[in-house]
Amino acid sequence: MARVTRDDVARVAGTSTAVVSYVINDGPRPVAAATRARVLAAVEELGYRPNRVAQAMARRRTDLIGMVVPDARQPFFAELAHTVERAAAERGRLLLIGNSDYADEREAHYIRAFLGMQVDGLILVTQDPSAPGVVGIDSTEGTPVVLLHHRAETERGIAVVADDEGGAREVVHHLLGHGHAEVHCFGGTFSLSPSDPVTVRTAGWALALAEAGIPTEGLLLQAPFDRVRAHREALVLLARADRPSAVFCATDDQAIGLLRAADDLGIRVPEDLAVAGFDDIAEAVIAGPPLTSVATAQEEMARAAVGLVLGDHPGGGGPSGRNGDRADGQAGPNEAIGVNGARMFPARMVVRRSCGCTPE
Repeated sequence: MARVTRDDVARVAGTSTAVVSYVINDGPRPVAAATRARVLAAVEELGYRPNRVAQAMARRRTDLIGMVVPDARQPFFAELAHTVERAAAERGRLLLIGNSDYADEREAHYIRAFLGMQVDGLILVTQDPSAPGVVGIDSTEGTPVVLLHHRAETERGIAVVADDEGGAREVVHHLLGHGHAEVHCFGGTFSLSPSDPVTVRTAGWALALAEAGIPTEGLLLQAPFDRVRAHREALVLLARADRPSAVFCATDDQAIGLLRAADDLGIRVPEDLAVAGFDDIAEAVIAGPPLTSVATAQEEMARAAVGLVLGDHPGGGGPSGRNGDRADGQAGPNEAIGVNGARMFPARMVVRRSCGCTPE
């Protein structure tokens, strides 16, 4: 079957091909309402589908945004990617997603592929902003790059982040407030970059203990990010004779693995073990017991990242009129403040039963 063209639409609608183009592209010239209706009726009748590649070449804009995440199988990154996709759709863009699997070379592969597709911008949830694939982005490309969830270590692009340190500090103080002599940190590996969110959350944990006059030596424990492997490490931790009475987990996935290990060993939460996580993923509500966590302004961060790659002013918050940096350096709920070249959004503790509270 022959492909329907704009000439075919113009013939059925009784207009010129140029008028069809104006209707399909919503400009650059206005079209009378009656004529527009005839064109749209012809499009529907013929089943015409515009050639988006040709349109992109003509406009020098693809309406595509590339996004690279470490692992979309993990609930946090899946939720984050979905939120960015919604924000992109609000701006009339399509989102392309690549999984780096925590591998620098795979991340570099997706960056090169998306740049080759001439995306309008890149949103990178990178494990290391100093990785060759990130710092090697050709500055002559002119493609806007935004780092999401991870602080920038390079001059390339801008970062949109949460107050990971402040959120961790708040929830650790909350655990200490339940009378625990110390709080262990079930964190990431020790090979993470200094600007990795888990590293920053660990710093918040250490700061809270220092403010309480508690040394951190021996309290920081390595833990894989996924709940299955974290569960195995948690079994070892909780089987110790000197097992902790309170644990702050750098991510909710790690916390869920810890909760399962406690259940396997007959350790009651929160009676025998208080647990708190970070990210407030959807499953935190149905964890056993419901998990106290730290929530970030994910939707606002996604809109900010999309807006920045599309050229919104860093302090303006885009067409939605939200998330602008405040002149007083303070932030209201879910508002960003500028910190060292990044847009930092607040984090807030969400209290549930795993910490020992009985929330309303």
